[in-house]
Amino acid sequence: MRFDTLQQWLAWQEQLHPSEIDLGLERVANVYCQLCTSKPPHCIITVGGTNGKGSSVAMLDAILRAAGYRVGCYTSPHLLKYNERIKLDGLAVDDQTLCNTFERIDQARGETSLSYFEFGTLAALDIFNQASLDVVILEVGLGGRLDAVNIIDADVALITNIGLDHQAWLGDNLESIGFEKAGIMRAGRPVVFASANPPDSVVAHADNIGAVQYTLEQAYQYKMSHSGWRWQSANRTRETLPIPSLRGDFQLKNAAGVLMVLESLGAQLPVTQADIRSGLLGAQVLGRFQIISTPVRQILDVGHNPHAVEQLKINLQAIECRGRTRAVFAMMGDKAITEVIQIIQPLIHDWYIGDLHLPRAATTAQLIPLLKAQGAGSIHQFATVEDAYQQALSDAGPVDQIVVFGSFFVIAAVMNEMERHPQQQDKEQQWKIIASNNA
Repeated sequence: MRFDTLQQWLAWQEQLHPSEIDLGLERVANVYCQLCTSKPPHCIITVGGTNGKGSSVAMLDAILRAAGYRVGCYTSPHLLKYNERIKLDGLAVDDQTLCNTFERIDQARGETSLSYFEFGTLAALDIFNQASLDVVILEVGLGGRLDAVNIIDADVALITNIGLDHQAWLGDNLESIGFEKAGIMRAGRPVVFASANPPDSVVAHADNIGAVQYTLEQAYQYKMSHSGWRWQSANRTRETLPIPSLRGDFQLKNAAGVLMVLESLGAQLPVTQADIRSGLLGAQVLGRFQIISTPVRQILDVGHNPHAVEQLKINLQAIECRGRTRAVFAMMGDKAITEVIQIIQPLIHDWYIGDLHLPRAATTAQLIPLLKAQGAGSIHQFATVEDAYQQALSDAGPVDQIVVFGSFFVIAAVMNEMERHPQQQDKEQQWKIIASNNA
C-alpha cells in the first residue's frame, strides 16, 4: 500500500492533480471502468442544485433507512472528518476502509491523474459497490453535467433549487448555471424540481432528452395545516405530516421534493407513512441553522451564497433575540461577499471576523472595507476565526446570540474550537448531543 494512514493519503491527493477543480468526466470514468466492470444492482438517486442538497440527502437517507433499506450516501464537503463524506446505513466509513479503497483506485488509475474530489467520488462508488445496498444517494459537488458523480446514471434526479454560486466554473447567470445542473438528468427517467420555476435552460434540456418531469406546484404541492403539513401529487395525498427536524420553513420545500422522489420510485422502493414520519423527524445535518443553547444561544449555518444567507436571515427573524446579535464571519474570496453582507447586515450588531488561512479565503483586510461599505458598525478583527469566536463568546451576554456563518470552513473551525474547550458548553447541551435539532 502506498500509504498507511488516511491523512497521508489525503495529503498526497491534494498535491497529485495540477488543479483543485478540474471539471470533466473522461478521466474519472475511465478509472471507474477499471474498478467496476458491471452495473451495480442498487438504485441511484442523484441530488443537485445550489442549496438544500445536504438536507434533501439527509431526509432521503433517514426515510429509506426507516423503511428498512440499506443506504449509501456520498456528500461533500465534510465538516470535521473526511469520513463524513461516505456513509453506509447512516455511519461514516472507517479509516481503514478508505485506505483500502484508495489503494484500489491508485492501482486502477495507472498514469491517470485524479483530483482530490475525483479520488473521493471514486472511493464512495467503490465502497458502495462492495456493499450489499438497496439504494445509493449521490450529492453533486459542483454543477452537475461535468461533476464526477455524473459518471453514474441516476434512476431519478432531484434538483433542489438554482441560484448564483460558483460562477467562475458554471457561468454568471441562472440559465448558464441551470444548464450545468440539468446534466444529471437521464432520458426517460424521472427528474424532480423542488422549485416551482426552474430556469428555462433546465426545462428545455429535460424536454430535449425526454426526462419525466415532476415540478413543484405542477406535479405536486405542499401546504401547512393545523396538524402539520400536507403533501399531494396526482396519485397520492399524505396528510398530517410532521414538521421536519431540520429547522427553517424552506425545509418543507426540500421535504416536498424528497417525497416526490420517493413517489417516483414507489414501485422499486415503497415507503409507508410511518417511514416518512420517522425520517422527517430523525434527519440530521450538522451546520444547517444548528442551534446550541448554552452558554448563550449560538447558531451555526454553512450558508455561503446569497440564497442561503437570505434563508438564514428569514430564520433569524423568526426567533426572538432580546439582546445583541454577534456574527462570527469569514468567506471564500470567490463568493458574492458584498451581496451576502448586504442581506444579513441589518440583523447584525457586532461583527467578529478572523482569517481562515486558506488560499481561497478572503482576508480580514479584504472583508473590512466591504463590511464598512454596507454600513456595518462594530467590527472586531482577529488573526483567526477561532480567536474571533472566543471573543464573541466572551462578549456575549445571557440574552445575546452568536451567529456563525459564511463557509463550511468557518463552521468546522468553530466546532473544533468547541471540542477543544468543552468546559464552555453545558455538558448536556454540547453540539454532538443536540444534533437532532440541527438544520
